[in-house]
Order: sequence, then C-alpha cells, then structure tokens
Amino acid sequence: MALTKPVPSKRRMRLKLRFVAVMLLAVAVAYLIAMALLVVSHAKKDEAQAADAIVVFGAAEYAGKPSPIYRARLDHAFSLFQRGLAPIVIVTGGAGNDPHFTEGQVGRDYLFARGIPEHQLIAETQGADTQQSARRVANIMRANGMRSCVAVSDGYHLYRIKNMMAREGIHAYGAPRPEARPTTLANRLDAISHEVVSYTLWKLHLD
Repeated sequence: MALTKPVPSKRRMRLKLRFVAVMLLAVAVAYLIAMALLVVSHAKKDEAQAADAIVVFGAAEYAGKPSPIYRARLDHAFSLFQRGLAPIVIVTGGAGNDPHFTEGQVGRDYLFARGIPEHQLIAETQGADTQQSARRVANIMRANGMRSCVAVSDGYHLYRIKNMMAREGIHAYGAPRPEARPTTLANRLDAISHEVVSYTLWKLHLD
C-alpha cells in the first residue's frame, strides 16, 4: 500500500496564508457591498416628519452665495419649514478657505432672505466636516432641549449623518434634497464609495 507523501511544512504554511487572505478578501468585499446597499437604501428614504428642528448640512459657498448644491438643500429645508415640520432651522458649515464667509452664515442669510424669521434660524459656523458639524449641532440642540431633527443633505450623505447624530443622542430623519443623485453611473459609484469609506473611517476612529 502506497503511502501519501506528506506536504512540506513551508507549502502547508503558504496554503494556509492563501486561504486566510482569500477569506479576508471575501469578508472585506461582503462588508463593502453591505455598506453600499445601506447607503443607497437610506438615500432613497424621505423620512421628513415633525421634529424639533430642521438641520441643513452645508456645502460650498462662493463669496457669500450658496453653490447650486447648497442652494438646493436650503430650498428643500425652506419647503419643509413652510410645511410646519419644525419651528427652527439650523444651518451648518465652517469657513473652509473663505476668509470672509462661512457656509452656516451664508445658509442662514439665504433662508432669512427667503422669509424665515431670524429668531427661527441658527447657524453653526465652526464645523470643518460632517462629523464636527453633527457634534456641534447636537450640542446646540441639547442646550435648547431638542432631541429630534429632519436632516437635509444629498441622499447618499444621509446614512452617515443619521448615524453620527444618533451617536450624539439625536434622532435624525433623512430628507434628501430633490434631484440629489449623481446622473452618471461613474459619479454614483464615486459618491457611494466616498460615503462607505468616510463612514468606515469614522467607525474605526470611534472604536
């Protein structure tokens, strides 16, 4: 009876390492797919309903004027305010590279010009990114006894926003601005991958 030739130890080790690498790759791919599906599913949900505040997450401004994307978010927040969903609108965003204006200030001025009374507008003007803005907005809300908000941004941004607000003890309902989805497949994939990476880095930082 012929004996099976034993596999050399180095070869066994290479096979084990290859198996581990394949399994890790499979887990990573499964995670990315699951996260992408979550980002997309939340982007499609319009959860706008009565809350303590409407929070508009900032986008670019140019010399005191909101960019088209930011203006669309602000206009959507204005329509939600007119529907009576919340008595307060909070706009967010720091200065970026502009020495004269902040996104929060520009958003507040825009909504004031559209007719929202000044005493119903709050500007968060220090946040340099989504995480900082979420934390600062949550501080403002807690200080004023507010616990829920309608979060206005681009659809793919909302899953991350809702999780960040929940981390701060604020329940956020997503309200994507109209026509927020990128028009081409490449742009959609880029937006989704950006959100997956940003969310993952945020979670890793928390852990």
